Amino acid sequence: MLVLRSGLTRALAAWKLAPQVCSSFATGPRQYDGTFYEFRTYCLKPSKMNEFLENVKKNIHLRTAHSELVGYWSVEFGGQMNKVFHIWKYDNFAHRTEVRKAVAKDKEWQQSVIPNLALIDEQETEITYLVPWSKLEKPAKEGVYELVIFQMKPGGPALWGDAFKRAINAHVDLGYSKLVGVFHTEYGALNRVHVLWWNENADSRAAGRHQSHEDPRVVAAVRESVNYLVSQQNTLLIPTSFSPLK
Repeated sequence: MLVLRSGLTRALAAWKLAPQVCSSFATGPRQYDGTFYEFRTYCLKPSKMNEFLENVKKNIHLRTAHSELVGYWSVEFGGQMNKVFHIWKYDNFAHRTEVRKAVAKDKEWQQSVIPNLALIDEQETEITYLVPWSKLEKPAKEGVYELVIFQMKPGGPALWGDAFKRAINAHVDLGYSKLVGVFHTEYGALNRVHVLWWNENADSRAAGRHQSHEDPRVVAAVRESVNYLVSQQNTLLIPTSFSPLK
């Protein structure tokens, strides 16, 4: 009886400690906001970029009648060429399901996309959330955009979040570039962070980057976050004439 009572005492003690132990496995802050952003990337056949974009321009109003387009860009530098990248905003997954059903029933939109289907080689989609400390900013004037994709070590924001935030804010606070938004992937390659920047033009971006590399405050912040970095890819994006973000 004494052995049984002793065993129950140990089991009860372990149960009381369980919430504290489990909480240590959290990979980041809880996602309370249901709003998410769908990143869509289309790889086009060579020499078909202009034809594709003209077709989209003529008919994009049919698609935006169903949900919000955040931005639409062509890839200028970085990675695979003949590529377009666009971001769509949804309130939650139920909202996206409703939109997809409505789009499928929209005969005029479905008919309009047929000419473009033969121009696309590959499609990729990712579902992302804004990180809790970032909000979507809209630049005051036209410019160019840079999408920087960071593949981080497994462990989530609980591991690298603070260091990454300090590195981003060092660039923002010192005025080297304007931050549009910081997103983390929910569906797609995990442990991936997308940072979208705005610059007036490619030369101003280059100048700011060179200056930041010589700023000890930025260097110190970046070196800390590099400890959690697996890879990085930078892509220069040119907004289309019909992109809400210019």
